[in-house]
Amino acid sequence: MATKPPTGDPVQDAPHVTPPQHAAAGLPAIAHTLKIANEQMGLARTARTLLKVNQKDGFDCPGCAWPEGDKRHTAEFCENGAKAVAEEATLRRVTPDFFAAHPVPELAARSGYWLGQQGRITQPMYLPEGADRYEPVSWKKAFAIIAEELRALSSPDEALFYTSGRTSNEAAFLFQLFAREFGTNNLPDCSNMCHESSGSALSETIGIGKGSVSLEDLHRADLIIVAGQNPGTNHPRMLSALEKAKEAGAKIISVNPLPEAGMERFKNPQTPLGMLKGTALNDLFLQIRIGGDQALFRLLNKLVIETEGALDEDFIREHTHGYEAFAAAAKDADWDETLTATGLTRPEIERALAMVLASKRTIICWAMGLTQHKHSVATIREVVNLLLLRGNIGRPGAGVCPVRGHSNVQGDRTMGIFERPAPAFLDALDKEFGITSPRAHGYDVVRSIEALRDGRAKVLFAMGGNFVGATPDTEVTEAAIRRASLTVHVSTKLNRSHAVTGRRALILPTLGRTDKDVQKSGRQFVTVEDSMGMVHASRGNLAPASPHLLSEPAIVARMARAVLGTASRTPWEEFENDYAAIRDRIARVVPGFEDFNARAARPEGFRLPHGPRDERRFPTRTGKANFTAAPVEYPKVPAGRLLLQTLRSHDQYNTTIYGLDDRYRGITGGRRIVMVNPQDAAELGLADGSYTDLVGEWKDGVERRAPGFRVVHYPTARGCAAAYYPETNVLVPLDSTADTSNTPASKSVVVRFEPA
Repeated sequence: MATKPPTGDPVQDAPHVTPPQHAAAGLPAIAHTLKIANEQMGLARTARTLLKVNQKDGFDCPGCAWPEGDKRHTAEFCENGAKAVAEEATLRRVTPDFFAAHPVPELAARSGYWLGQQGRITQPMYLPEGADRYEPVSWKKAFAIIAEELRALSSPDEALFYTSGRTSNEAAFLFQLFAREFGTNNLPDCSNMCHESSGSALSETIGIGKGSVSLEDLHRADLIIVAGQNPGTNHPRMLSALEKAKEAGAKIISVNPLPEAGMERFKNPQTPLGMLKGTALNDLFLQIRIGGDQALFRLLNKLVIETEGALDEDFIREHTHGYEAFAAAAKDADWDETLTATGLTRPEIERALAMVLASKRTIICWAMGLTQHKHSVATIREVVNLLLLRGNIGRPGAGVCPVRGHSNVQGDRTMGIFERPAPAFLDALDKEFGITSPRAHGYDVVRSIEALRDGRAKVLFAMGGNFVGATPDTEVTEAAIRRASLTVHVSTKLNRSHAVTGRRALILPTLGRTDKDVQKSGRQFVTVEDSMGMVHASRGNLAPASPHLLSEPAIVARMARAVLGTASRTPWEEFENDYAAIRDRIARVVPGFEDFNARAARPEGFRLPHGPRDERRFPTRTGKANFTAAPVEYPKVPAGRLLLQTLRSHDQYNTTIYGLDDRYRGITGGRRIVMVNPQDAAELGLADGSYTDLVGEWKDGVERRAPGFRVVHYPTARGCAAAYYPETNVLVPLDSTADTSNTPASKSVVVRFEPA
C-alpha cells in the first residue's frame, strides 16, 4: 500500500559505494519500479495507471520524449518512466495545512528530494509580500493578482513566460499566443538549457532544428554512434531500439567520458532471456575526455575525405554547399592534437574510422554531453559534416538523432515557444488572431536571469518545471529571482522554485498527464510531439488529485481573460471549454498540422513533415545542406584542476529526485559525491571516501563553492570529474555558455578541490 512521505530529510553525507555495474535493466529494474510505484500509489492504482502509459488509448509518459513503435508492449514504460508516473499519480497530498505548518524559510532549507516526496498540491496558494507562509487563495483572486502585476509593468518586456517540456501542444500554443498578444517574445524554455545547441547547429546545416530519423531507421542502421548520452538512465526505452538494431546486424560506438552500464549490456525486462543474459550493445567504447568530441569528429572527417571511394560524391554535388572550404579546413586536423584533446589512442580512432567506412547507413545520436559546452554548436555541426560526407541524411536507416530529454520539449518549440520566432510564424499567428505580435527578440533563460538580476524584468510566470533548480549559477539566480515583484509557478508538486520567490508568489496547481481532463464540452485530450516528430494524443485516466485543480489550457485562458480583458478578440473561453477549438487554430498557423483534429484522433498519431528526411530538401539559406568549418576547440585545464561535468543519477529525472541511489554507478544513500579517476585522485591527494569542497574557477574571479562532497574513485576519463546536478549548478557561471545557442556550459566546469 502507499506510504506516507518522509517527515525529515534523510542523511545524505555518508553514501555507500560499491563497484559500478556492467548491465542495465533486468530484474533489479522491475523490483525497483514496483517498490517506488507501490510506495506512491499502492498496488491497485499502480496496475491501473502503468498499464495506460504510452498506450494508444492512454497517456504519454511525463518523462522523456523517446517514441513508441506502432506495436506496443503491455508494459510500454521503463523504470524511470514508471517513477515519473508514480510521483504524479501519488496518493500523497500537499494541502493548505501543510503550508501553514511549514514556513517558506523552512521549505528553502529542505532538499529537492524531500520537497518532491510530499505529494500533489491541492489548492492555489499565495505568498503575500512580507509573509513567511503560503495561504490558500481563490482562482479568481490569483488571476486578479497576476493581472494587477502585469498591467503595472512599464513594458510588456518586463514579464517573462517560461515553459517546461511537460506542457502539452495545446497549452503551449495558448501560452505563446497570450504572451505575444500581451506584447512580448520573452518565452524562455527548458530547451534553452539542453538542446538549443542542437537546434542552432541543425537549423544552419540541414535547415530544420530537429532530428531526421524515425524509430524504424534505428532498426535499419548499419552503424549507430551514441555520443555524450547515457540511455540507460536518461532514455531507457532507447535500449530496446538499440537491442533490435544489434539483432539486425548494426554496430554501435559509444563516445562518453564515463562507462555506462546501459551501453555495456541491456537486460531486456520484456523477455525471459533478456532478463537472464541480456544483449551486449557496445562494439567500441571511446572514453573521450570532456569536450573533445569536435576534435574527434574533425579528424574522422579528414580521414574519410582521404580514403579513396569513401565520399558520396553525387550527394555532395547535388545536395550540399561548402564542401571545398570544409575539406580544406579538415586537412589541418592533427593526430597529436586530437589525441591530446580526446585522450583516445590512435588504434581506437582507427577502429572507429573502419566502422564508419564499413557502414552504408549511419545514425549519430547525442544528448547533453555534446550540447553543454562553449563549442557545442560547432561540435554538432562537425557531426553533421560526417553524415554529409557519406550521404547519410535523407536515406533510410541514417541521419541525425538528438535525443530530447523531456516529453514535449520539441512540441513546445513547434508550437511557438521560442524567444526568437520566425517571421513567417508571427505573420501566420497575426493573420489568424488579428493581433500584432512583437518582432523584437525576447530573452532566453540566461538572459531572463540577467534581466531579473538587473531589474529589467519584474514578473516570472513559469508553466511547469523548476526554474530555480534547473538554472546555472545558483546564488546569482536565486538573488535575481528574489528581486522580482511576482513569481508564479504552474505546478503539480513542490520544488525549490516555490521556496525561492519574488516579493509575492503564487502556486497554481494543475492537472497532470495521468489525470482525467473534463471541461464544459466533455472529456478532453491533449497532444505531444516525441523526439522523432511523431504527434499523438494523451488521455489521463485517474480522477484529479483535487477538485480545485485547473488544466494548463484553462489556466492560460483564464489568465488571458483577466489580463487582456474585453480588448482581446481571442475566444479564450471557447479554448478552455473545448481543446479541439485550439487544435483547429493550430492547424491554420503551424505548418504540418493541417486537419489536426482528425489526424490526432488516429490511434497511432501522425508524423510531421521533415524536408531533409523526406525528400532531401534542405530549407537553409543556400537551399542545400551546408558543410561548416569552425576552428577546433577543446577545454584546456590548468595543472591541479579537473574538468567537471554535471549529470543525473539513476534515481533522478531532470531536477526531480526520486531517491538517493545511483544503482548502475554503485552509489547508494547519497548525492553529494564527486567521481574522480583514481590516478587523478592520487596526484591531487584525494583519498577515496574523503570529503572535499568543489570550487569553480572562471574568468570573473568569483568563488563558486559546492561544499562537502565525498570523493569516489571512479573509472572516468583522465582529467575529468563528474557530480550530480542541481547540487553542482552553483559552480556553473551564468555567462559560461555555448557560442550561438547561449546554453549553459554545464559539462565544462573547471574545478579545484579544497578540504571540506
